[in-house]
Amino acid sequence: MKRLALCAILAGSIMPASVTAAAQATAPVHAPGDTRLIEAIKARPAVRAAFAALEAEHEQWVENIVALTEIPAPPFKEAARAKAYAELFRAAGLTDVEIDEAGNVLGLRRGTGKSNDKLVVVSAHLDTVFPEGTPVTVRREDNRLYAPGVGDDTAGLATQLSLAKALVASKISTPMDILFVGDVGEEGLGDLRGMKQLFGKGKYKDRIAAFFSIDDSSLDGLTNGGVGSKRYRLIFTGPGGHSFGAFGLVNPMTAMSQTVVDLYKIPVPKSPKTTFSASVVGGGSSVNAIPREVWLEVDMRSESAAELAALEKAVLATVDRAVVSENSTRSTKDGAISVEKKMVGDRPAGSTAADTPLVKQTAAAYAAEGVTARLSFSSTDANVPMGLGIPAITIPRAAKGERGHSTDEWIDISAPESLKVKRMDLLAILAAAGYR
Repeated sequence: MKRLALCAILAGSIMPASVTAAAQATAPVHAPGDTRLIEAIKARPAVRAAFAALEAEHEQWVENIVALTEIPAPPFKEAARAKAYAELFRAAGLTDVEIDEAGNVLGLRRGTGKSNDKLVVVSAHLDTVFPEGTPVTVRREDNRLYAPGVGDDTAGLATQLSLAKALVASKISTPMDILFVGDVGEEGLGDLRGMKQLFGKGKYKDRIAAFFSIDDSSLDGLTNGGVGSKRYRLIFTGPGGHSFGAFGLVNPMTAMSQTVVDLYKIPVPKSPKTTFSASVVGGGSSVNAIPREVWLEVDMRSESAAELAALEKAVLATVDRAVVSENSTRSTKDGAISVEKKMVGDRPAGSTAADTPLVKQTAAAYAAEGVTARLSFSSTDANVPMGLGIPAITIPRAAKGERGHSTDEWIDISAPESLKVKRMDLLAILAAAGYR
């Protein structure tokens, strides 16, 4: 079944099981047994040494955030940051460091098991949402860093690196290997291409038993639901002509405009949350010319794969009706309106149930630091393994940050809360990797 689902993801047509809010209602989030396990792990001398290593390098963590933020990594242009990050992996003591075919940076912390045994993946994404040329100089004010992408997900990269270094420094050996990944393609039209490479073609794809994405900027955030999305570029074409001399001919702009108007008449459920957006438009050549081509980009999202599929069907039918309407309303003597429906994004919906060991143990790791986990849905790298039925969650990169995807993005770097996040993350990862 996983092979079939994987093929569907790579073909852009995955239809995983429906995700509803009921998946969040499973109780308890963590049981006493999970709490005892995490407390036992936390008490081990090697883990205490790892915590000390994290504390000792807090300022280095801050410096790494600054240095990596100031290496631009716009969508599809992550190579410079990837090269620098690979060097940091090597300096941290990870083995088998490489940059794969998609541009992901991979580094292994070997466990005590066999080389072909199952492993745990810990990831953070290299790319930012900001286009090439965006100023990325970091400004520090007290315990805050300000810059585009400083949190999402550059702080995740720095946190991941700190965790890897702490494991090496404390000489912790887990039963399972831990694969650290700095991945590409998480933002925008990247369409999770780094994750699709890792799980579809990567050399570790058949070994992955559990997956962590470090990509949340709240202390209590634990994402166990993946919001699926479908994205289309709709290209409307027609004969075009002079705005005065060819007046009365079909106009692709009209069909596109009608699509937008009718799109917002489509009913969607509030639960599971399902949304859509007419997001970007373009086309035309002159104010005094009927355009030959115009285009519209549409984003559709849902917590439920079934609702997402229904919405996609409704949107595409709306497009077809708008084209038929325009062709039947104005003259087609020089040609009719046509539309190309080009899919530019396909992120699978999925979930990791609240009663799975991965979620319960991670919630117990939060509790060990006095934090109550808040389960949620989001769209992250974890969508891909969730869609395959592989246990996957997204965990914090820092205790607090705001204004993500804006040029005034900031992140809090206060030591007490930042170290709490790293301890929580480390405990959760150790439990998933079989450390007892």
